[in-house]
Amino acid sequence: MAEETIFSKIIRQEIETDLLYQDDLVTAFRDINPRAPSHILIIPNHVIATVNDATEADERALGRLFTVAAKLAKAEGIAEDGYRLIVNCNSYGGQEVYHIHMHLVGGKPLGPMLVD
Repeated sequence: MAEETIFSKIIRQEIETDLLYQDDLVTAFRDINPRAPSHILIIPNHVIATVNDATEADERALGRLFTVAAKLAKAEGIAEDGYRLIVNCNSYGGQEVYHIHMHLVGGKPLGPMLVD
């Protein structure tokens, strides 16, 4: 079994957060350090440490990340103008919590994806 993370406590609602969505596969909540007017984290309800650890058994939950992102973007009013979905992997990729999570960011022009 993968290690417990802070996100595990959020999923179980042991830590107070601005919970926006939860079902049997995924949970979504506002980032506590937003980088855009809309900044939401969407996570699978079971720990998958990194993208490198994802298996075929995880496909349903990982696919749900995208369908929930689309629903939340629409609910946030950012779907039409556009938004960015970000998944970081390991330290060089900028991953800080080792529980796969998708950042849904939008509400303003986001600029280039990478800066030299």
